[in-house]
Amino acid sequence: MRGGVYLFPSIFYNYLMSNILQEIFLDNYEEFMMTTHPRQAVIENVDKMVECGNPSFGGAMYGCTKCGTLKFVPFRCHSRFCPTCGTLYSAKRTTAMSFKLVRTTHRHCVFTIPEELRHFFIEDRDLLNCLFSSVRSVVLEMFHKDNKCECFTPGMICVLHTFGRSLQWNPHIHCLVTEGGVGNKTVWRAKKHFNYTYLRNAFRTALLNEMEEKIGPSFKKTKAYIYKHCANGFYVYAKPNQCNPKQIAKYIGRYLGRPVISTKRIDSYKNGIVTYHYNRHEDDKLVVVKLPAIEFMKLLAQHIPEKHFKQIRYYGIYARNREQDQKIFKAIPKEKHRFLLNKNKWRNSIASTFGYDPIQCPCCKETMSILEIKYAHHSYTLQELYERAWAKAG
Repeated sequence: MRGGVYLFPSIFYNYLMSNILQEIFLDNYEEFMMTTHPRQAVIENVDKMVECGNPSFGGAMYGCTKCGTLKFVPFRCHSRFCPTCGTLYSAKRTTAMSFKLVRTTHRHCVFTIPEELRHFFIEDRDLLNCLFSSVRSVVLEMFHKDNKCECFTPGMICVLHTFGRSLQWNPHIHCLVTEGGVGNKTVWRAKKHFNYTYLRNAFRTALLNEMEEKIGPSFKKTKAYIYKHCANGFYVYAKPNQCNPKQIAKYIGRYLGRPVISTKRIDSYKNGIVTYHYNRHEDDKLVVVKLPAIEFMKLLAQHIPEKHFKQIRYYGIYARNREQDQKIFKAIPKEKHRFLLNKNKWRNSIASTFGYDPIQCPCCKETMSILEIKYAHHSYTLQELYERAWAKAG
């Protein structure tokens, strides 16, 4: 301020331009709605995502007390489908999971199903609950069989992925299991050997039985076919001793918290064609895929979960609160919780993820102060918001 007059040398526009995923959906939204008749959950998430960062829906106006620069930071949509908000959601989810973990190695198991069963789960999404309950029952039973009196119970975190690297529909469960369990009298007993023959066969039996109960007699023919063609059970994959306590947060963030697709994997969008890439799981070979925008949108939309559906579930000692279980050392002590939570706050998360401080003055690098918060009660253009803040400050 000079001579009692506020000086605003330049108005700094900071409205984040649409990312490539927003551009794809905005350009093809009407055709997508007419040709696919999407579920209500898809409509809600897509509507949020395409308007993410739109200043008409509100935001915060910041001003620099040193040089007078204004900066508008729009509100975000908080949808898991949004590539920007999904990154922050993933970080928060990973932190919450890491706080529950006990200080022991964990086994990362992946429970898959044959291709012949996949269509049942997209036709009736309630069947996805059967995947969780089947994994839970077979893993707990494997531990209980070690000592029926002690009834050893592990900690389990199960995460549903409905997608593979190619984005095709492929529902499977990622399960993080403690290599040990709590007994009725024993505080802790380590378990290094996992019986994969049992897991494959037991998971097949448990899932097929639950599906038959849900679907009815019409499923019996499919059930008999699966038993014949999957004589060795369903494929269960695991990496032994890969999840040590020091690396646990990074590990679960990478394997359990990732979104359907990162914008880094979308190479281009031109003339209605989307090009994206992935590394094939079998041989890690780079595969480049080109699809019409509508087909690409359909691939992504099928993985949007129903509202209130829990894709992360805790079982065993991670799902209960017994006094005996509190004796087990946690992988992350309580004194570090506040530090990790601070990293997930909006300002720190933006700085660590995207490499810039959202409320740092672009001119003099000072921390800017908030001047006004505008909610979405009325629609304003970005220019109007700057003019209102300028007039109010002057």
